[in-house]
Amino acid sequence: MDKEGVVVVLWLMLKLAAISFLAAVFVLKIVVLLWWKPRRIEDHFARQGIRGPPYRFFIGNVKELVEMMLKASSQPMPTFSHNILPRVLSFYHHWKKIYGSTFLVWFGPTVRLTVSDPDLIREIFTSKSEFYEKVEAHPLVKQLEGDGLLSLKGEKWAHHRKIITPTFHMENLKLLVPVVAESVTGMLDKWTQAMSKSGEVEVEVSEWFQTLTEDVITRTAFGISYEDGRAIFQVQGQQMLLAAKSFQKVFIPGYRFFPTRTNMNSWKFDKEVRKSLTKLIDVRRESAAAEGGKSAAPAKDLLGLMIEASKTSPNNVTPNDIVEECKSFFFAGKHTTSNLLTWTTVLLAMHPQWQVLARDELLRVCGSRDIPSKDDLIKLKTLSMILNESLRLYPPTIATIRRTRVDVELGGYKVPRGTELLIPILALHHDQTVWGNDVNEFNPGRFADGVARAAKHPAAFIPFGLGVRSCVGQNLAIMQAKLTLAIIIQRFTFKLAPTYKHAPTVLMLLYPQYGAPLIFEKLAPSSTSSESVSNGLGVSM
Repeated sequence: MDKEGVVVVLWLMLKLAAISFLAAVFVLKIVVLLWWKPRRIEDHFARQGIRGPPYRFFIGNVKELVEMMLKASSQPMPTFSHNILPRVLSFYHHWKKIYGSTFLVWFGPTVRLTVSDPDLIREIFTSKSEFYEKVEAHPLVKQLEGDGLLSLKGEKWAHHRKIITPTFHMENLKLLVPVVAESVTGMLDKWTQAMSKSGEVEVEVSEWFQTLTEDVITRTAFGISYEDGRAIFQVQGQQMLLAAKSFQKVFIPGYRFFPTRTNMNSWKFDKEVRKSLTKLIDVRRESAAAEGGKSAAPAKDLLGLMIEASKTSPNNVTPNDIVEECKSFFFAGKHTTSNLLTWTTVLLAMHPQWQVLARDELLRVCGSRDIPSKDDLIKLKTLSMILNESLRLYPPTIATIRRTRVDVELGGYKVPRGTELLIPILALHHDQTVWGNDVNEFNPGRFADGVARAAKHPAAFIPFGLGVRSCVGQNLAIMQAKLTLAIIIQRFTFKLAPTYKHAPTVLMLLYPQYGAPLIFEKLAPSSTSSESVSNGLGVSM
């Protein structure tokens, strides 16, 4: 072999060696990430007495999680049972019995430490919140909810929260009462028109409440008519269904990038939402400019405040920021409030004695007025109790996640930096040790002395989160739900339809798997007194 041939051979050998070396490094990294590191984490917690289902290479506990979820949701529950934890958080219910309330669960190679002790939860969210941070939502979820307050961190989150908060001040929300009432009465008029000769109508309330909250959020948050924003809601609804399908494949690395029909439709819908929101924002800017910068909205709305902030601080609030906040509010505002209304109405249909108690209170507070005023709403204690009990039994968000920013000590356990903490809100709300033996019963009376005294621990009730990152829109959700229910209860009595199947399940948020059909009957004028019923319930009003 000549000299030139030797050089070529040596070059090829060096090239092959380099490729082999890189391949070996890649394989080593995979082994470290998918095997050595999980084993090291398991050993670290095992030495402290914390265990969990064993980690399986690459997939973690995903296979068992999916199997338990599918089995739990395969059949409806007994109609009047509120013991929904085994169905909705089946993995937590199952593994808690084996490993205790604090255990490890693996979502692929990512470990999560479940934390359901109220003292530790208060520490995570309030007293030592600086050591914990919100975890990035899955890209499929983030595409839906936007890169707004729900996912922002640090200074940008604080800046956006400061801008948006005035929208949800109580004095501002009071200005929205007539707007909400108009939407509600319009919905109920349609129900009345659809009634049969017997004076009854079957209504699938989950669908109607979604439409109602779309209308209210569009009007109150964006200062525009429902028609202008309806297309955005429809597309986001389709996105949500596609995301649910894709979640079945989340354990396949990079699946969301595959050009499948589902993914391509999801990408198309995302572009449509962004285009529609951009157009909506441009129209609002032009309208404000034509009116000399003054908003035509009767109250401070999210879009107006964001646009105003973008003028005074263009580097901190970009056009894209406004789009992302709008996406967040459309998604979170619609589904949280509509789910709260759905489950509360279902609970009242199951427990009609509380309809009567709420109606009696409405008569005392509002008199002959058909629409409660902004001042009336504050006095409706029974409705507040009912809504809180609904949020306890059927919280819209069933769990939340935080991640340690540094090595921390939590309840005597040493938790390494970067560990994800799973807080099962639903399990906390159904914990017999803090709520008592009637934990799975619908008993609004437990909130008669306020939220802080309803359970043995004030941090045992967190439907909207806790601490500085609690839901900024909770006052709007409660106000809308209370006013909607008040007007419904004044006009109708209602019960479960024969076709109703009790099947709470999770699709981002907690919702009825088979819908929520109810039978509404127009209230007779003589049905306003509830003295005999209230006296028989043992509830102090």
